[in-house]
Amino acid sequence: MVIFVVVVVLALITFWLHRRLVRATRMPRPWSTVADVALVILCALAVIGAGSGILLDPAWARAPAFAGWVWLGVVFYLALGLVVVGLVSLVLRTVGQIRGEDRRAASDAVRLRVVRIGSAIVVVTAVATVGYGVAEAARPRVTQTEIPMARLPQQFDGTRVALISDLHVGPSRGREFVQGVVDKVNEQKPDLIVVAGDSIDGTVAHVADDLAPLADLSAPLGVFGVSGNHEFYADDGGKWLDVWDRLGVKSLRNERVELTRDGATVDLAGIHDATAPEPYEPDLDAALAGRDPSRFVLPLAHEPLQAFDASDAGVDLQLSGHTHGGQMWPVRYLVTLQQPTLQGLDRVENTTIYTTRGAGEWGPPVRVGAAPEISILTLTRA
Repeated sequence: MVIFVVVVVLALITFWLHRRLVRATRMPRPWSTVADVALVILCALAVIGAGSGILLDPAWARAPAFAGWVWLGVVFYLALGLVVVGLVSLVLRTVGQIRGEDRRAASDAVRLRVVRIGSAIVVVTAVATVGYGVAEAARPRVTQTEIPMARLPQQFDGTRVALISDLHVGPSRGREFVQGVVDKVNEQKPDLIVVAGDSIDGTVAHVADDLAPLADLSAPLGVFGVSGNHEFYADDGGKWLDVWDRLGVKSLRNERVELTRDGATVDLAGIHDATAPEPYEPDLDAALAGRDPSRFVLPLAHEPLQAFDASDAGVDLQLSGHTHGGQMWPVRYLVTLQQPTLQGLDRVENTTIYTTRGAGEWGPPVRVGAAPEISILTLTRA
């Protein structure tokens, strides 16, 4: 049923683009035919992209899916630009009607010229922007951030934490991408590695093998992870956490572990995503139950908005992902309507929070104004 809805939506988008790019510009033949055939082919690739990792095996579907998702990135910017062109066209039409019959022909000619030039500019700009965004998304970079914390034990001063989030492996990213991220993390030789969810977009049957390189992650204090919202979309989130455990990424399911260094101990707590369904609802109280409240605690939660509960619980530092830093400008302005922070080091009420932009991307393998990152966080004693 869902895939049927997706097909219908993509078909409607394709028809709208035909109207705006072919009909509205009065594109002559044979170019109008070429454009329409291209739109249909790109629509088909987008359908494959929507099904890759869920209904379709990425082993064969990933290449056409990648192209389809890139096209949807282009569609996003086409839509933004063509709406502006349409509004300008509407204004010119209204002005032409006001000026009367004797000048309507001249107004229509001006309007057609504006639509043609404007549409051409939009197409070139959209393709160029997405081309840049594809190249940007393919190269997650390592970022370094120092986080001073007052209650951090002296023995943990200088502890380096690698934060990985939002790989979104499946439709357009595979094992090679994961291996590249793992290699960059291990090169940093962190003391602790945490995975903040949304590692996949797909089912265990189709995508689990792509996560195999996670087994190569290694850190003295351990490798831990929590679920994101996407672990629950195409499959049972618990099955995905079982996959992590088999790969050596200890899943924290509303629970806490004690990390010990030179005789000092801090708590690492992990909770499920804010939107996780039964029986995986997040429960910070359960994760913190029985701990010494005087001890430094580091909660791992996929969404920044979960920091409000962390603040109420008096925790020190939350690590999150989810936002992608907006991923494709100007989406960042919508993200801030739903989340209390977009990226980087921030404060939510009484809790310090670091939100990584993530290494991968959801949907189009495109990053514009929000470069992908592998976050290396150095905890220091304030």
